[in-house]
Amino acid sequence: MPDERSRKIFVLDTSVVLYDFKALSNFEEHDVAVPLTVLEELDQFKKGNNVINLHAREFMRQLDRLSQNHDLRRWIPINGAGKGRFRVVSEENGEIDAAEIFGSRKNDHRILNAALALARNEAPRRVILVSKDINLRVKARAVSLTAEDYETVRIKDVDHLYRGTSHLEVSDHSLIDRLHAEEGLPVADVLKEPPLANHFFILRNGSSKSALAHYDPVSRRLERVTKSSAYGIAPRNAEQTFALAAILDADIPLVSISGAAGTGKTLLALAGALEQRRHFRQIYLARPVVPLSNKDLGYLPGDIHSKVNPYMQPLWDNLSVIKNQFGETSKEYRRIDEMIEHEKLHIVPLAYIRGRSFANIIFIVDEAQNLTPHEIKTIITRAGQGTKIVLTGDVYQIDTPYLDAHSNGLSYLIDRLRGNSLYAHINLEKGERSELANLASTFL
Repeated sequence: MPDERSRKIFVLDTSVVLYDFKALSNFEEHDVAVPLTVLEELDQFKKGNNVINLHAREFMRQLDRLSQNHDLRRWIPINGAGKGRFRVVSEENGEIDAAEIFGSRKNDHRILNAALALARNEAPRRVILVSKDINLRVKARAVSLTAEDYETVRIKDVDHLYRGTSHLEVSDHSLIDRLHAEEGLPVADVLKEPPLANHFFILRNGSSKSALAHYDPVSRRLERVTKSSAYGIAPRNAEQTFALAAILDADIPLVSISGAAGTGKTLLALAGALEQRRHFRQIYLARPVVPLSNKDLGYLPGDIHSKVNPYMQPLWDNLSVIKNQFGETSKEYRRIDEMIEHEKLHIVPLAYIRGRSFANIIFIVDEAQNLTPHEIKTIITRAGQGTKIVLTGDVYQIDTPYLDAHSNGLSYLIDRLRGNSLYAHINLEKGERSELANLASTFL
């Protein structure tokens, strides 16, 4: 371990702990400090069923173990070879008072004061405030305190995140004819090296011929993808065709679909699930609840269904679109109502899935970009035999304060699982909601 002067001191705020309760162990040989104000804030999060409540409780248990034979006000060795030390720091009177500078004594300013006091007392060691809160980082720099985002789980180049599809120009037009005739081609006939598993291709020969294909990692062939509808919903472009093909493929148990609003992500996922209803015991629908002021669902009136229904309205809206493809007296229309009535089509609050195992279920998670990597892992590890999971979302449209395009769970999933034979990802680019919606997206 390097000498003490060369070791940095990282000060964690509440947002880091709520994002990753194992944060203490992720700073290598450097020391980690937590302001007393953070412990006070964590006390407000200890009750509840959301992942942030779990993280608050697990972090406090770590501190309890560390402090059993130690004084928390002094540096305590963090368990693990090559790790640094840990301590709790209190707000002290210093040369700079953040509360006075910013005009209020809110918790953020108390955390800044604790970090500033530590920087003064530990000089010349470098003290860095680590926070997922952009405003707090900016305030820290305004009082000459170094501040960084917590980047242990972070996608560096989100603009080049795996998209799942490619355009492939083929010089031999007979290849496209063969693909149509034989329904597939050995990958070596088209590509020098095998692509990522479950990658999709648009093959073209100039402007005259084209075909859609999917690389099957088992057969090692480019299999032809045909345009087909699902429960009355037909794809309107190549990427939507790929997305529906992945949803309907029984050999791909995990699918993610990304894209901006209006590209058809949720609609395709629901239609594909309804088309396969006979193969699954139930269809589960979920989306993250992002309530105002970070309040838990408990503050809302009514039972759990009354609490989550307002947040699930976009799912019901998409179901209505599918139902309205058929007449009210048709069996397809009535079947959806019957499935809802008998809970074959069921809304599931994500906060209540911990500890459960889902067998023979198709599970659709909408707005997955509002989940942390840990929450994504929690959902997928619930999958039992015969279960398929479809996650949809827009990695650039984040509604939670401590996530961004680089650190949300959907980006993390796409980056980590691309090329796995059990997984397929498709990015939808073209808006298909309406010409008016496309006009607004393009020019406003």
